[in-house]
Amino acid sequence: MKILVTGGCGFVGANICLDLKKKHSVYSLDNLSRKSSIINLKKLKENKIKNYKFDIFDSKKFSKLPKFDLIIDCCAEAAVEISRKDIEKVFNTNLVGTFNLLKKSKKDKSKIIFISSSRVNSIEKINEIIKDKKIKKKIKIKKKINEEFDTLKPKSFYGYTKFASELMIEEFSYAFGLRYLINRCGVISGPMQFGKQDQGFVSLWTWHHYRKKNLSYIGYDGNGNQLRDVLHIEDLLRLINIQIKNFNKIYNKKFCVGGSTKSYTSLKDLTIICEKVTGNKIKFKKQRKTSIYDIPYYLTDNSYITKTYKWSPKKNITNIVKDTYKWLIENKKELIKTQN
Repeated sequence: MKILVTGGCGFVGANICLDLKKKHSVYSLDNLSRKSSIINLKKLKENKIKNYKFDIFDSKKFSKLPKFDLIIDCCAEAAVEISRKDIEKVFNTNLVGTFNLLKKSKKDKSKIIFISSSRVNSIEKINEIIKDKKIKKKIKIKKKINEEFDTLKPKSFYGYTKFASELMIEEFSYAFGLRYLINRCGVISGPMQFGKQDQGFVSLWTWHHYRKKNLSYIGYDGNGNQLRDVLHIEDLLRLINIQIKNFNKIYNKKFCVGGSTKSYTSLKDLTIICEKVTGNKIKFKKQRKTSIYDIPYYLTDNSYITKTYKWSPKKNITNIVKDTYKWLIENKKELIKTQN
């Protein structure tokens, strides 16, 4: 199968490219705007994976790409806070980019796997699950979020563009018969994450502990008790391989995908794990206020995707920290360059 991975030099995209290269003919599309993407590009080149360097919202260049059997869309301006500061960039990359991808898929009859986000869900409704804004004690597992959760209220500009892309994919499918799969992923972490804030809090925590750099507990009175589930990148890769193998039988579906009860953590618990794995302790400041886009709790309900594919995550949060830490120390020289 001939596969294009958009955002192929990012964390998720590069991992997908390298994994699928074992069985398929794989190509990447990435504008290489981030310092870390250059490091990933080297790995792709070592594995003879070609990257098309241009912006995904450049419709003329996108239309001139060769025909692909499958396009996996990982390309996104993913940082929620950046989406408020640079709305135009987020809309062009996340929404116009998906539109260009769909036009190309319509022409070539390519299948689509769209990596969407848990951020399509309503911030207000998530906040209602945990009403205490100070969260002085450890949060107990409450409602898990599934495909039927409220998506109609504010979700950030980033979340809006991902949700609008989902709707556009469904419209193209209805009108032109495109076959697609949508994976709504929460936090994904593991090797090839660079310890930067916009790539996720697990690699950030692990890198700061390794480098002995202090951090802050931000929001909810600064106690570090907010809870998230985390999916190991290898568990996502395993799922995508299953989805590709079964695409002719299972398509035009939307799934919530996350670490769920197999792999979740509070910031405070993550600190303890990072201390054990790295052998280092760092200091934390309390920052009581947080962004309007922040949420205190997220736990994925994997029931539907487990029923459909008999897939469930295998790696827990300790596995994720250990694997991330191992990769960080092996690549520390290159990583330090991306921080400057």
